[in-house]
Amino acid sequence: MHGSVSEWVEDCYHDRYDGAPTDGSEWTAVYCRYRVVRGGSRMDSPERLRSASRDGVPITLEDDHLGFRVARTLTR
Repeated sequence: MHGSVSEWVEDCYHDRYDGAPTDGSEWTAVYCRYRVVRGGSRMDSPERLRSASRDGVPITLEDDHLGFRVARTLTR
């Protein structure tokens, strides 16, 4: 997983975690100019190649080194 592309997630970017949801749900906002990108791509420096790596990028950014993971919750 590490090194392929950085992962674009649904959360709005915040400088700090104060007020973040504690149940694992996404952290959204009415007006969100920046989204969170996690991990690192093959074009990033070694310190960025970890799942805890986190940055905010403009929602209009287009980049060959950004991707996302399609997931869904399964019910029994």
